[in-house]
Amino acid sequence: MDKKLLDVAIIGGGPSGLSAALVLGRARKHVAVIDEGRPRNAVTHETHGFLTRDGISPGEFRRIAKEEIGAYPSVSFVPDMAVSIAGIDGRFQIETEQGQTFASKKVLFTVGMKDRPLDVPGLAEVYGKSAFVCPYCDGWELRDQPLVIITKGAELMHFAPLISGWTNRFTVCTNGPDELTDAEREELQRNQVPLFDSPIRHIDSSDGIVRQVVLKDGTIVPCRGIFFKPELVTGSDLPRAIGCQITETGAVVVDEFGKTNVPGVFSAGDATSRLHQAIAAASLGSFAAAVINNELNTEAWGRNR
Repeated sequence: MDKKLLDVAIIGGGPSGLSAALVLGRARKHVAVIDEGRPRNAVTHETHGFLTRDGISPGEFRRIAKEEIGAYPSVSFVPDMAVSIAGIDGRFQIETEQGQTFASKKVLFTVGMKDRPLDVPGLAEVYGKSAFVCPYCDGWELRDQPLVIITKGAELMHFAPLISGWTNRFTVCTNGPDELTDAEREELQRNQVPLFDSPIRHIDSSDGIVRQVVLKDGTIVPCRGIFFKPELVTGSDLPRAIGCQITETGAVVVDEFGKTNVPGVFSAGDATSRLHQAIAAASLGSFAAAVINNELNTEAWGRNR
């Protein structure tokens, strides 16, 4: 495969990349999905909100997807990590960690996001078991339970009304200055939301299930679950390296068709959107693949004039 010019190199094998591979495979395009197999959601046990796949494990989701894509022989899977990319539209060259080289007409980055190291002692032990980032994904399982919300400022004032749809038994721990206005603090008080701004000393848990959050001022907050705002960065530095525009939050800038500012380079999924749900990533990958296919077909048509 590394000696043949691909139509599309997909870098990243999550829901977005897999959906793109399915569309492009059905469009008879030669595609390689380059993915090292270390997804961000590997810590979670179940994927939710994906119609027909609600509750499936991330690993099983990928297994089924690859099995279905296997019906289209023009798509191959490369269990490796892309480490460098160069070239121009129509002839990109991708090098991998294991020394493979791929040439491709187009590139689709579906590299997702990755978490910065968690700076709250004990949070890593419960992440994916009783501590989560998305109530649409995991709020049902923690409905009506006493929860701790770890966030602050504008994010908190968005999240507090949201989580109240699943439980009104939650306490906010901002792990330092709350970055709120007096009016915002009064709003939380009116809704009977306890607020603590003391730094978190540690999270107590047993077998991944949180029992309490202990603050440095001695306050102990019992709870059965946690929602927190992670610090995220783009899952790969390659989009930046090839010249793609990146936002201050680390997202790849694309237009409504998934095109970056670099001709021939596209991106889709979590790396381009704040809609961090598997079904949203899959839809963005599917649409970007259709746009890429149309661009390839139009270019080929033009050469035959």
